[in-house]
Parts: sequence; C-alpha cells; structure tokens
Amino acid sequence: MSGWTWEYDGYLPADERLRESLCTLGNGCFATRGTLPECTADEVHYPGTYAAGCYNRLASDVAGHRVENEDMVNLPNWLPLRFRLPGCDWLTPDTATVLDHRQVLHLATGLLERRTRFGLGGGVLHVRQQRVVHMADPHLAALRTEFTAEGYAGDLEVEAALDGSVTNAGVPRYRDLDGCHLTHVQGGVAAPDTVWLRCRTSTSGIRIGVAARLVADVRITEATPEPLRAVQRLLLRLTPGRTVVVDKIAVVHTSRDSATGEPLRAAVDRVEAAPGFDTLLDSHRTAWEHLWRRAELDVPGRAGRILRLHLFHVLQTLSPHTADLDVGVPARGLHGEAYRGHVFWDELFVLPFLNLHFPEVSRALLRYRYRRLDQACAAARALGRRGALYPWQSGSDGREESQELHLNPCSGRWLPDHSRLQWHVGSAVAYNVWQYCEASGDTGFRDGEGAETLLQIARFWADSATWDDRLGRHRILGVMGPDEYHDTYPDAPQPGLDDNAYTNVTAAWVVTRALELLRGLPEPRRRELVGRMGLDDSEFAHWEDVSHTLHVPFHDGVISQFEGYGDLAELDWAGYRERYGDIRRLDRILEAEGDTVNRYKASKQADVLMLGYLFSPAELRSLFERLGYAVDDGTWAGTVDYYLRRTSHGSTLSGLVHGWVLARARRADAWRFVQETLRGDIADVQGGTTGEGIHLGAMAGTLDLVQRGLTGLETRDGALWLDPVPLPELSAYAVSLRYRGHWGVRLCLARGRLEMLVPASDRSPIDIRLPDRAVRVEPGDTCRLVLPDGV
Repeated sequence: MSGWTWEYDGYLPADERLRESLCTLGNGCFATRGTLPECTADEVHYPGTYAAGCYNRLASDVAGHRVENEDMVNLPNWLPLRFRLPGCDWLTPDTATVLDHRQVLHLATGLLERRTRFGLGGGVLHVRQQRVVHMADPHLAALRTEFTAEGYAGDLEVEAALDGSVTNAGVPRYRDLDGCHLTHVQGGVAAPDTVWLRCRTSTSGIRIGVAARLVADVRITEATPEPLRAVQRLLLRLTPGRTVVVDKIAVVHTSRDSATGEPLRAAVDRVEAAPGFDTLLDSHRTAWEHLWRRAELDVPGRAGRILRLHLFHVLQTLSPHTADLDVGVPARGLHGEAYRGHVFWDELFVLPFLNLHFPEVSRALLRYRYRRLDQACAAARALGRRGALYPWQSGSDGREESQELHLNPCSGRWLPDHSRLQWHVGSAVAYNVWQYCEASGDTGFRDGEGAETLLQIARFWADSATWDDRLGRHRILGVMGPDEYHDTYPDAPQPGLDDNAYTNVTAAWVVTRALELLRGLPEPRRRELVGRMGLDDSEFAHWEDVSHTLHVPFHDGVISQFEGYGDLAELDWAGYRERYGDIRRLDRILEAEGDTVNRYKASKQADVLMLGYLFSPAELRSLFERLGYAVDDGTWAGTVDYYLRRTSHGSTLSGLVHGWVLARARRADAWRFVQETLRGDIADVQGGTTGEGIHLGAMAGTLDLVQRGLTGLETRDGALWLDPVPLPELSAYAVSLRYRGHWGVRLCLARGRLEMLVPASDRSPIDIRLPDRAVRVEPGDTCRLVLPDGV
C-alpha cells in the first residue's frame, strides 16, 4: 500500500462487501460500488449505483405495523460485463479457479484497476480492468476490459448488459422492508454498438435513463432488449500473448438533472457523443488533479495514507458538482444503502472541512436545509411551537424520515424507535450556517438564507424552553441527546429525557448567535426579516433571557448528560466485556437479555463531550459563564474522565470526538482514539457495517482533526485563530486552505515551527491570532513563527 494507492491482494469472499464499499467510485452526482463486473447480487457481492438525492418511498408491513420508508434508490446497473469459454459457465472468482487476484484503487486519478488470472485447465485467462466514474462529466462512467490468454487459443464469449432488475437489498436488517423501487423498466437498442434502459421510481416518479456504448475490434454479434435488461454480445478470438480490448462507455441521467428534458434521450445523445476511453481518462485525470490541489493534506506515514483515502471518499460524495444539486450530506456516502441514504447531523463533521476548501459546496448543502425550512417550521407547529424543527433523518422533501421501528439483530425483535427526539440536529444546522459564514465571508448568504435559517432554529429553542420556578431556570424537556442509547427514563410511560446538557448548551449558543446576527444585519434587511417572521421586542427579550437561564444539570462534580443521569445504575463493564468481547452495541446486547440500556450510566458515543468538539476551551467556558455556571479546567477534565469510563464507542464518530477532545486537552491517550477512527472503515471496526456504506462523518472528521483540531484553527471575528496542540504521532503536517477569497493558503507545522504562505492576489491581508501574539500576512508573503515549548 503506497501513499497514493489502496491495494487488495487475493480473493476473499468474506471481505468482498467491505472492498466494494472502499473501492466505490463517484463524482458527487452518482457513484458505483466496486463490485466485480461479472458478479451479481448475492451473499458475497452487492452491485449498487446511487444518484445523489434520488429517493423513493414505499410502505411495508413489519411486526404487525404498516410503516413507510424513503430510500436512496439503487439505480439500474450499468456495470455488468461477463465472459466464458463457449459452452461453459460464466467465469467469476466464485465459480472458477483463481490463480491470482488483485485490486488497486488509484487515489490520484480516481481509477479502480483489477487484475485476475483464471485457470482454464490447459491455459490461463488474464483479465485486467480499469474503471472510472468521470469527475469532469458528472453523468459518464467507463470500463475498459483487457483479455490476454496464456497457453490457450480459442474463442471467448463476452456479454455486456444494463440491468434493471436491481432492488434495494444491501442491508440485511432491512430485508423485511419492500425494496423494489423501480418500475416500468424497458430496454432498447439505439445502434448496433449502443443499448439503453429506462425506468422510473414507483412513487417519487423520478425518470431514469441509462445508455451504454460498447467498443471493440470485432463486430457485436447481438444487441437486444431482454426482460429488465439490455444486452450486447460479442465473440472474441484469443491467441496466446495477444491482448484484446473491450471498452464500455455508460451514461446515467435522471429527471432531477438540470437542463435535462427526457433522461433517456439525454443519456443516448451523451453516450453517442462521448469520446473514447483514453480521451475520457485524460480529462478525468485532469479533474482529479485539480481537486487534489484544492484539498491538499500532507501528513506523513500510515496515518497520511488513510487520511488520503478518507479525503478521496469525501470528494467522491461531495464534489464541486454537488454545488449544482439540491442534496444534503448522506451519512453513508453514495457507497451503500445503510441509513437508507438519509441526511442526519453528519454535516456537523463534514462542512467545517469543506468550508476551507470548497465553500461553494458547503453553501449548496446549507441551501438544501434552507429549501426545507418551511417543512421544518411545519414540524414545529405540529408540536405547538414556533420556529423550525429539523428532522433527525431527512431525505427528499425535509419531512421526518426516522423509522418508527428498528430491528435488533441480536434478538430478532422490532422495537420502537424514538430517535426523532434528537432535536439537537437543528443546532448542528445553525452551527454550520455560522461556521460557513465566518470561514467564507459570504455576507450575502449570511444576511439572506442563513439568517432566516438561524433565526427560525433559535425561535424554536426559545419557544421550547419551559420555566421552572423551583430551579429558577428554563428547561428543555422530552428530548434525546447524541448518545442515542438513552431515549427514556427507566419505567417511564413516555419517551424523552429532560435537560440534555448538549442540547441545552447548544440551544443557548444558537439563540445567542441569532441575537448577535440580528444586531449586525443591515437595518432594511433586519426590518424585512422581523416583519416576515412576526418578531417583536418582547420575543427578543425572551430569547435573551433563555440564552442566560437554560438549565444544565450536574452531579458528583461533573456535567450530567441529562437530568437524572446520576441516579442511574452503574454497569458491570468488566463483566460484559468478559462475556461478550465486543460491546460497542451494548444497547442490543442488553435488550436481547430482556434488559434496557436506559437503566445504566452507559453511552454509545460522546454526548456531553461533544461540547468540547464544537467549541474551543475558551468559548466553552464563556458559554457556561453566560448560563451562570463556572466550568473550570478541573471540572471539564473530571467530566471527560467520567464519561470516558462509561462509553462503549458504538459509533465511528465516538473515537473521533474523544480523540479531538483529548488532543485539545493535551492528553497522552488522544492517539488511541484517533487511531480507532482512522481504522474505522478500513478495518470495519463496527463489525460489518462498512460493507453497507462508508461512515462519511468520521472520514471527514479525521481530515478536520488535522485541519482544525490539531492546529486549533478557528475562523471568527474576521481572523484566523491558531492554537496548535502537540500530538507526537502527528507532529508534522501541512494543509492548503481557501479562506475569504484567498486560494491555496498553505499552513505547515513541524518541529515547533509554524509557517503560513499566502499566495499573491489583490485580496486583503490575513490576520492571524495566536495565544501570545497577532500577525498580519500580506498576499504574496510567508510568515514563519517559532511556537512556545510543548507544541
């Protein structure tokens, strides 16, 4: 495994789903899993192609309930290409003798290469394939297949197809749910070398057109539509040592594409006009070269190689093409069907990285939220509240997509799902609005869509705050926090928890920022917003009061995860580890035993400690001071230790947040958690989940750990604030940033020295603030600083 490739040697059926996810290719518009083209969906393989924002809703009968689920749709498969000797079975690694097998993901060029040697009895067939999902043309994909015979002369039958028989069946937990999303599947022939397939989604009515052109030195013997497929066949003559090449150029269009009338017509026209494989590869490589230049991240060693893989998958899911789409951040990328392709709070871990490289993409992702602001306001009204309540899971139109039931695979039982009570997702949206505006200087968005979004979220929090005479404080009742294990009190008749600390503190932050934004708006725009929302001075006074008086519970000298957390029972952690080994999903284990995690002081992932991820130590102290609490370094350190001992890390985000918090606290054990996050997907540490899709938030979060966590980088008050922390295992690194119109700002840290290079331009100087000094760097200059001892 070199710095710019990710390689797999040998064929291991048990690892195929994981490899298929990690070898997915995409361009921000659509992506195709790294399944071998000759393999179909079974227990080993799962082909999948997914277009960003392409959803469909189906109803299913589960455990005596009628439930609806909206899924990101598995589109017709453009990839199939199989081969065999005449009269024999089709050759696949599962049915034939495999002498050698190797897959190489070329990160620099976005190319997946496959080499397999099949034993043919008296000879050998060497198959080499190169695959791209085109980064310059967001609708194109291409597959080159090279056949070379060794010790064999004879014919080889080749069949290429477009397959419309696909369903959503990639997640075993969902198999009781209806996954047949495509209807009206029809194939056809546009020319002897070009076939097509069209269909539509059954309820959302999205029309899909796929076309493929086959290029070879021999005549295509047959091109024909079959039920749910369009097929091309040819016969190759193989002689020892001579390579025969077959190229397949494919196009995917949907009715969601801009400037597209009829998807099928667009697909056929584009595939017929597309150049050959070599020319496509050249333009594809150039596009990737530009991407890498804008998102440069230079970290040495194995950590650097993994970070580069993470960056590769982030760029494939959210590329500059995303800026033209109405889509959110899919938690599992475009790499599989886990979480049904829904949008959660993962943008909280993704946008801070994108803000400083591809702000236009961040803006588009925030506009996805803004376009669904009316739906969020309707959700708040349904609860009798003003403002905007964003859904925990979002899809096509912004309604709540969280499932009503979820399956515990340990017990086989379908259980009520209360995750829609994670109202804190609204604070994540508001946080991203604020961070984007600070990093980009985009005052147009800040004063426009951003202000409306932020104000409506603040209004919801203020309206949700209930005054408690006994405490003399406001409270937010009946919610869930980021932990996700706890959704109710033991033996309580209704779900929900009171005064989740993360929820209340971030709500206070949102309301404070909204008031600050209002004060800074141009007066005409302020009048317009106030008039449209029906705001008045009495409501602003209430906001001000809430931002100072939200209740934060404490117990035993630490911040309580929620009111009453300190009264829960202690779990026998050692006993459960001895009995089960891996207890990351402790909730499932306890439920299968007839118990519930709601009885215990046990967290799935960071909850209170998320505050240390979002806010610098100074800002966090200031937030608590505004609320009337003194949280000094000792209290925070005690809180960190308390929850570290009581967290099972059942989420890939858990190691990231704990590593970040511990690094900022200059703790030696930070690296252990960073390593866990780096290994999260490549080692599939969550036990088979990566084969269902990557964990995009954790991947982007590791990039931001270097970019902002270790550098202490903050974008606020028109300056770049830096407060580097030592992490011996990542002591030298460099990042390239885009900050307020400055492209290619290079920040390097090594051996206690910090260097910042600002490329020449007509932009204003960049103000740099460090704990012990402030400097200004003019465009075209380089600033070199010696850092204090210990950094």
